[in-house]
Formats: sequence, C-alpha cells, structure tokens
Amino acid sequence: MSSFSAVDIITAKRDGAALNDEAIAWMLGAYVKGEVADEQMSALLMAIFFNGLGSHELLTWTDCMIASGERLNLKGLSRPTVDKHSTGGVGDKISLILAPLVASCGAAVPQLSGRGLGHTGGTLDKLESIPGWRALLSNDEMRDQLEGVGAVICAAGQGLAPVDRKLYALRDVTGTVESIPLISSSIMSKKIAEGTKALVLDVKVGRGAFIKTIERARELATTMVSLGTSHGVATVAQLTSMNQPLGRAVGNALEVTEAVEVLQGGGPLDVRDLTLGLARIMLELVGINEDPAAMLDDGSAYEVYRAMIKAQGGDPDAALEVARFRDVVLAPQDGIVQSVDALNVGIAAWRLGAGRARKEDPVSAGAGVMCLVREGDYVEAGQPLFELFADDDDHLSRGRETIIGAVKLGEEPARQEPILLEKITAG
Repeated sequence: MSSFSAVDIITAKRDGAALNDEAIAWMLGAYVKGEVADEQMSALLMAIFFNGLGSHELLTWTDCMIASGERLNLKGLSRPTVDKHSTGGVGDKISLILAPLVASCGAAVPQLSGRGLGHTGGTLDKLESIPGWRALLSNDEMRDQLEGVGAVICAAGQGLAPVDRKLYALRDVTGTVESIPLISSSIMSKKIAEGTKALVLDVKVGRGAFIKTIERARELATTMVSLGTSHGVATVAQLTSMNQPLGRAVGNALEVTEAVEVLQGGGPLDVRDLTLGLARIMLELVGINEDPAAMLDDGSAYEVYRAMIKAQGGDPDAALEVARFRDVVLAPQDGIVQSVDALNVGIAAWRLGAGRARKEDPVSAGAGVMCLVREGDYVEAGQPLFELFADDDDHLSRGRETIIGAVKLGEEPARQEPILLEKITAG
C-alpha cells in the first residue's frame, strides 16, 4: 500500500505548501496507471494554477514527466543537434523554413511538431497539405533522415512523455492551460526527451498569442530556459511579436506556398527576418559559423527542404489544394492601417476551415486567409484587405463575419513594431 494520498497532495498544494519529490513522483505515476482519477488530477492542476510550483518542484515535476516514457537517442550522428519550439502564432510557418535552412548549414534538426487547435495553426497540418507526406516516423526512420538529410519534421511518438498527453487534454477542459509551470513542463519534457543538445524557444507575445504581455512572456521564457539548461540542453529563448499575422498567408497549403517562396530567396520580409534571426541563434548554440541568409539566397536550403519532403513520402512538386470558394474583404474608407489583429485573422482562418475546435476535428488543406495589407500601409476605400478561401459557402460566411473589423484604419502614421523583441539566455 502506498503511503501517499491524492487528496492529501491536492490539499497541500491548495494550501500553498511545496510538494516533495516523492509525492510528485507518486502522483504522476499513479495518474498514468489510472490509480488517480481525472477529477483528482484536475483539482491538483487547478491548485498549481493558483499557487504555482517552486523551482525545485517544477524541476522534479518535469523530470517525472520525462521519466514516464522513452527518451530518443540521437548520439552518434555526424551533425550536432539543435531544435526550435514556437509557442504558437497566426501565420507562423517558420518551422517549414527553419529546419531545412539550419540543416543546410550543417546541423541536424529533429523537429517534433504538433497540430493546430483554435486560432493557431499546426505545423503537421500544414505539411499534410502536401500530397503523400506523412507525419508518423519510427525512431530509426527519424535517425536515418537526420543523418542523411539533416532535418525532420514529424509527430512526437506515443512513447515520448506520455503523461503529458493526459495532462494536456485535462488542462484543455479545466481552464488551466495558461499556467506557466504547466506550460513549461509540457513543452520542455518533450523537448528534453527528444534528445536534442540545443534548443531555441520562439515565445510569441501579443494579440494573436496566448500570452498577451511582455512580462508574462519573459517569465515563461526564463522558466523554460532554466529547465532546459538544468537538463543539459543549451537553451535560448527569443520573444517575438504576434500582434499582426506573420507574413501574408494564414492557412495550411497557403502557408506551405509562402514558406517555399522564402526558401527560394523571396517571400515576406518579416517571415525571412524572423527565420534568419532564429537560425543564427541555433547555429551559434552548436558552434557552426555559416551565413543562413546565403543558404536561402543560393537555393541550398530549398534543396534540403525538397529532400526532407521526399524522405517522408511527399511530392515537393505537387500542386497544392486551393479552396474553391473565395471572397475579398474591401477597405470601407481611405486611411493608414493602424493594426491588423492577428487574433481575429486566426479565428477567421479557423472558421473558414483551416483550424479545429477539437483535436479530432478534420481541417481543410486549402482554406485560409491572405492578408493583403500590413500595419503602416495606406489604403483607399474599396482596396482589398483580405482574400478568403473556403470549401463551401457556409464556412466562407463564417470567416467573413469574423474578419470584419480586423483592420483598424486611421489618419496617424502607425507605429512600426520590431518582430524580434528580446533574447533570454541562461543566468
């Protein structure tokens, strides 16, 4: 018989006490085995939401999440390993460009990615708009691709931090998603178990991010950098703006097309700048002295992208799906674009069919939004602001209703905000 009680652990944390290592290990282990009920773990998550976890508690909690499953062994590769994680944004197709770009410079990039939920898109959903591409790889396939191609973007295996899947589903339905200790342990347990030696965290902040203020973004970034560093992973975080959508394309196939444009040396400047900023940090962490901009401009990164897609069964030359039903949103008056609300655009793309409300929902490959203006642009009445794509009239109407008002016009010059806001390092 165990000397621990779920009720005692919940009560202790509810009353603000620190949990010892043994209590945390028992609670998470018992939950995985089904000996602790969902309602009991929900109560503990809510207690953590309000009272937090101390630094030692968080370290132990993360250790136990890692220990709940397997750890990938990436030792023996001929390239140094480095990964990147984004906390999610609107139009954030950076991983599609960044993984092959950094690989073209000589690193191995094991990018374990997820699917979209709500107004933020998922990297796997985007890549699955490419005919034939598959997200599920075995550990051996992943290692072989890292050695041969240098980059892999795939789904995390079922054996990687399995307690996180149960906790994440519970947090999603109990209003505890936004807890910084719970976010940090969720992200970092998987990244540490992945086996990468270095990690860059792209922490989004602003209207279209789930973290709205620079102070909370800084707290989350600092917490994750500390967790990574304490587990032997060289970790740096970059705070980036998510007030307006990233690039022009928001939607699965639309974003793949835009990512390819950047890989071929073109594309929107903000997407290129953010990609290069993150790439330089990643390369610095693993001691590679290459210019990633040159690799974009000479086609090297694009060739690695093509090889990465082919290695996972995809056809990089295939035409991508474009939704049949289209509409254009026009400017109601002359003016200077004061803001393009990333949250409104992301929700519109979701309602057009590009996103999902529940993890099991299907997504449309061809649905989404093309943003035709950016903050600071001057527009005239009747000028197109957005182009909308959907698979049917019903989705098109829902998307249009949501995006009306996403652009604010005025007479004053708009403030130009940098995309790279702040860099967070260990110590």
